Amino acid sequence: MDFKLETIDAQKSIAYVNGEIDAFTAPKLREQLNIIKLTENIQIELDFHDVVYMDSTGLGVIVAFYKNVISVGGDVKLRGLSPRLYRLFNITGLSDIMNIEEEGKATTNHEGI
Repeated sequence: MDFKLETIDAQKSIAYVNGEIDAFTAPKLREQLNIIKLTENIQIELDFHDVVYMDSTGLGVIVAFYKNVISVGGDVKLRGLSPRLYRLFNITGLSDIMNIEEEGKATTNHEGI
């Protein structure tokens, strides 16, 4: 799993994730996400275009990060989910809660986790 963080400005960052997110790589992803300074109104995009696999451990890291960002009044958008990854978020009900950009449209829900 590789991670690249692009800071657009003080209020917006894009994190590019690629490879596999599983029990072995999820702790590294958690570490990398914790580098992002969370401030009120921060906007973070997690780009999964190059993620080929994610298990429940990876999903847990994403959910925990999402909750942390939302708790400070920020927003997280997930983009570039493959159909397989989108299905993972869908069957767990997270697609109803999280801001997930689908091809050509975005869904925004902050009802809470």
